[in-house]
Amino acid sequence: MSEAVAKRYAEALFQITQEQSSTDQVEQQLQIIAEVFNSNQELIQFLKHPRVDEEKKKLFLKDTFKDFSAVVTNLLQLLVDRHRDDLVLMIIKHYLHLSNDAKGIAEATVYSVRSLENDEKQQLSAVFAKRLNKNALNIENIVDSSLLGGVKIKIGNTIYDGSIKGKLERFERNIVSANKG
Repeated sequence: MSEAVAKRYAEALFQITQEQSSTDQVEQQLQIIAEVFNSNQELIQFLKHPRVDEEKKKLFLKDTFKDFSAVVTNLLQLLVDRHRDDLVLMIIKHYLHLSNDAKGIAEATVYSVRSLENDEKQQLSAVFAKRLNKNALNIENIVDSSLLGGVKIKIGNTIYDGSIKGKLERFERNIVSANKG
């Protein structure tokens, strides 16, 4: 349920920022807010504390993010008023997805045995962006030593398995099914 609510907030925010032509600016501000929320447990505890009244919470957020656009600070204030401040990170995630989608950028997670170099990421981005009719891929690289070699790429709900481990598993399945038939 909260996922659906977060999506609605993100869609409304995205629509407003598109009308104001401030999508990129708000995206940058939301990324900063996400970093602050992810790295500061005291802030989250403060916002969840039942003895701190909403006005103090709103004032604190307004002071903390005073240089941010009004649409962002108003969203934070609204979330505090509606006791939905726990949705901030989820809303940001959905907003970034909407923004990237509008720009033709797909999110991708690349699993590899070692950390990929920037040129390797760019090559993967170029190949898969073309395959998906996107402008680029936003790649998050995760090191997974169980792969033996190669890469496994997850884009949306689709997994492209070019790992040695995946190839060996497919080879094994082919041998087993050939022996059964």
